[in-house]
Amino acid sequence: MAGTLDGKVAIVTGAGHGIGRVITLALLEAGARVAAAELDGQAVEDLQGAAEERGTGERFLGIVADVTQDHSAPNIVRATTENFGRLDILVNNAGINITSFRRPDAKDIGKFRDVTPQEFRRIIEVNVIAPFLMTRSALAPMLKQGWGRIINVTTSLDMMWRDFMQPYGGSKAANEAHLAAFALELEGSGVTANVLVPGGAANTRMVTRGLVPDRSKLIDPEVMVAPLVWLCSNASDGVTGQRFIGARWDDKLSPAEAAKKAGAPAAWQHLGVQAIMPDEMR
Repeated sequence: MAGTLDGKVAIVTGAGHGIGRVITLALLEAGARVAAAELDGQAVEDLQGAAEERGTGERFLGIVADVTQDHSAPNIVRATTENFGRLDILVNNAGINITSFRRPDAKDIGKFRDVTPQEFRRIIEVNVIAPFLMTRSALAPMLKQGWGRIINVTTSLDMMWRDFMQPYGGSKAANEAHLAAFALELEGSGVTANVLVPGGAANTRMVTRGLVPDRSKLIDPEVMVAPLVWLCSNASDGVTGQRFIGARWDDKLSPAEAAKKAGAPAAWQHLGVQAIMPDEMR
């Protein structure tokens, strides 16, 4: 994997914890330069330390920011391009669910009707509005150079309407619907838009230990690494409007075959919109 993404520049949101931390370090390992946007300043410092320990600190830029704020996206993109000279990849990973407002040992998520208006708004802001703001700002340099990758981290389809998973599920459904529309809008531009999901509940702080004490039952966030690096590389040119499930990626197959096995059209495209994928990968 080392060197696969040499010369590429990426932004990762929600980079300080869980899946975001894993994929940030993986992109650095693959040779990319990475701007890590995160609300938690201490997590950014910790991530900087981890990058330095791996010998990739000079290719790391930590940015403390709230990606739901209108000014944050253009500021993050500007800082990235000023530091690294370009922008190739945006990973919209930042996300929260109702457990983000609960104690780490909470055993009950609660009913949809018990969600407060403030909690509902915050989840929509992080999971729906922030990806739009970030994508809107990132597209200008990508379109100018005729190459780019937009990758949104959403969730399993059944989570989108499952009880006790709202408004998280609905917010991720909106996120993925917008991504599918972006993919169609960007067709032929050289900029692709795809979804990447673990394939179930991942071992992150979004699933409290009170809910799942046995963490071995959860998916390791590392399953995101191989499909993410492939999606960010030139090997995935022309692949857009797809959702890839990390847990289904088979490292024993060639990347193209693994992508066929792990991929499918992004949510709702089977209702009449044909995903765009090179013939050899159909």
